[in-house]
Amino acid sequence: MDNEAVRALFDRQMRREAPADGPGAVVERVGAVVRQTAAGVGGPGAPGPAPEADGGWNGVLWSDLDEQSADAAIAEQIRHFTSLGLEFEWKLYSHDTPHDLARRLTAAGFTPEPPEALMIAEAAGLPSEVEVPDGVRLVAVTDAAGVELLAEVHERAFGTDRSHIRERLLAQLGAAPGSVAAAVAMAGDVPVSAARMELPTGTEFAGLWGGGTVPGWRGRGLYRALVAFRTRLAAERGYRYLQVDASDQSRPILRRLGFEELSTTTPYVHTP
Repeated sequence: MDNEAVRALFDRQMRREAPADGPGAVVERVGAVVRQTAAGVGGPGAPGPAPEADGGWNGVLWSDLDEQSADAAIAEQIRHFTSLGLEFEWKLYSHDTPHDLARRLTAAGFTPEPPEALMIAEAAGLPSEVEVPDGVRLVAVTDAAGVELLAEVHERAFGTDRSHIRERLLAQLGAAPGSVAAAVAMAGDVPVSAARMELPTGTEFAGLWGGGTVPGWRGRGLYRALVAFRTRLAAERGYRYLQVDASDQSRPILRRLGFEELSTTTPYVHTP
């Protein structure tokens, strides 16, 4: 895989020309900045805290700034979202310019959250055979009952309230069921692991999000099985690449599966 070429393709399709990620969300280019303002449910990067309005993600997806234009562009985004009473996120990548953009965001009142690795792999080169422990089965999430099971895993695995992920998935399944796929690993009648995949139209990238396993079931191959499940589905639907914002915990697993680290992404959050 040509890492520089793939990263440039990712920047174009998933940032500069990004489709809206949920019902009611609007993506617009203002000067050298592409931002999303949400009126409904959405948000890349969940689980974890995310600037939301009724569950929708608000923030800056891409920018092409230099030392002369950066501060004015930052001030303009603060004015836009603050006028709406919204907290928002500037999704900063380590290859973005200018090179001191992180310092400028901090000086403007943004707070950085933990960085994650942008990891990408070609679907054709990843394992797609699903292997789970004895007594465990994977169940596709297609209705409200499945969403509730996934939300339960989310709450137990990440220690965060389940309401956001429940509302988000229900809205997506209702408005655009082809834009998302999710699965839950069941040990008998108990959900023990879950993950979802975003399938944005008009792009070559499927995004893997929210992979989590409850305590007591970790280290038994469920995360890997859910990656394989989604890899096979993404390939069947014609997506060439899989993309993950990987934490320190998932990064070693993804690297062993064949993902490569192309950049680092850090959410910078501004609260009115």
